[in-house]
Amino acid sequence: MNTTPYDEAQAKKRPGEKAVTDSYENLHKPSSEFESRDEYLEHELQIMQPKRWRPNLPFRDYRFEFEDTIPAMAGTIGKVVMVGAIAATFAGQLGLSDAFILENVRYELLIVSFFIILFSGFILPTANLAGTHGPLIPLIPIVVAAGGHPMAFGLLIGAFGLILAFSKGGSLLARLTSKGVCGGLLLYLGFIGTISQVKKLFAWAEEIQMTHIAFIVILATILLYALLEHFKKRWLAVPLSCLLGGLTAFALGAPFEFKTAPGLPNMNPMYWWGENTGWMLGLPTLESFIVVLPFAILAVAMWSPDFLGHQVFQKISYPQRTEKVQMNIDDTMLSASVRQTFGSLLGGSNFTSSWGTYIVPAAIAKRPIPAGAILTALFCIVAGLWGYPMDLAIWQPVLCIALIVGVFIPLLEAGMEMTRVGKTTQSAAIVVFASTLVNPAFGWSLTMLLDNLGLIGCKERSSELTPMSRWIIPLIMFVVLTGVMALVGLLPGIPALMPSFRQ
Repeated sequence: MNTTPYDEAQAKKRPGEKAVTDSYENLHKPSSEFESRDEYLEHELQIMQPKRWRPNLPFRDYRFEFEDTIPAMAGTIGKVVMVGAIAATFAGQLGLSDAFILENVRYELLIVSFFIILFSGFILPTANLAGTHGPLIPLIPIVVAAGGHPMAFGLLIGAFGLILAFSKGGSLLARLTSKGVCGGLLLYLGFIGTISQVKKLFAWAEEIQMTHIAFIVILATILLYALLEHFKKRWLAVPLSCLLGGLTAFALGAPFEFKTAPGLPNMNPMYWWGENTGWMLGLPTLESFIVVLPFAILAVAMWSPDFLGHQVFQKISYPQRTEKVQMNIDDTMLSASVRQTFGSLLGGSNFTSSWGTYIVPAAIAKRPIPAGAILTALFCIVAGLWGYPMDLAIWQPVLCIALIVGVFIPLLEAGMEMTRVGKTTQSAAIVVFASTLVNPAFGWSLTMLLDNLGLIGCKERSSELTPMSRWIIPLIMFVVLTGVMALVGLLPGIPALMPSFRQ
């Protein structure tokens, strides 16, 4: 039953009449008319007609399916964990209490829910949700030590993001990144992420003096993942693996209790930016903006490889004729920038990027962005107000397993898929090599330059590029990124060029 939306519209046409408008409402058919669930989900992707800057309404422009709950659940877990990590890092550097961390995470869950519904669920249905910029977390102590202000940092990220979005710089950089470079980037991120989560789970098990629990939980997850792959039900990996990991750890004696009671955070921005309340920092000064300027440039420059990886994962997982519903990089940058700007003004601690813990499971489940986005917003509101789900989401057997099977293993699979054919292995290997030397942003920019020059990878592709695409833009990106990293001391073995960032 491999019909196209055009074929279905024509089939509804009566003799002498014009073809029925190929809207989603007219082309939708119940799942009972398809031979399999996969066929129904693929058909839904092919018939959607997302509208930019116009209302996209449930049931008129898209539908809710059971599969939407999986990425929504995974995204909520990821959001609680990542925002908690950023808030905790700031709190540790500024001497703030655990109560600040809890209240600010709740505040951020409510803030992000509004922007999810507004953008991804309503007016920009191909914009991925605005998540959390994980690679910035290790840099927060350096920023605070140099006198950086979280509001100034967030506002500059939002401003630079808007510039990149309106100039369509994000999609341009994505087009200049070959499959080999992108595939290598996915392999690196997937491998490093998997290793880090396994280490964290074992570290947690050692703390409670039950190291065997980590081994049993991971082994059980591997077997479950293999069975789901065999029965082609991999989209169920996140909820079932979290359930298995949590129940197994608890049954083996791992301690767990609910501590976070229901409540509502302080919704007054003046409270958060007061001198004796919230952050206890007051409002930023001009010097605060100057201090965080290099980090803001670096943060936005790192968006492109991050966004590209998420978009590519959709392309690999979705069927043909679904270009209209795939993530738009420039729209995602726009929504992330607006969300970052208002979030920082309101007093939130989050630094945003494309929401990987949502989009990767959504791509596996073959679901478009809007419906799952609405559910994610609702889940975030419930988690923030109810409180108890936050305790479960950050429990290590649930958290680590969710990130492994929901994000990092799929990234590994996508990276291997992209480097199977063509002259891609050279570029992929160099990306991994260079990323290991410094970080993924350095690896991506350097390898994109070498690949587009034709020194590695496909020589035919390089010869077809214009001078602007072959070396001018890639060289500018590499010089800017490397220069910023040199200023703030991110190049191994080289002291920071700016004295205020030297440790």
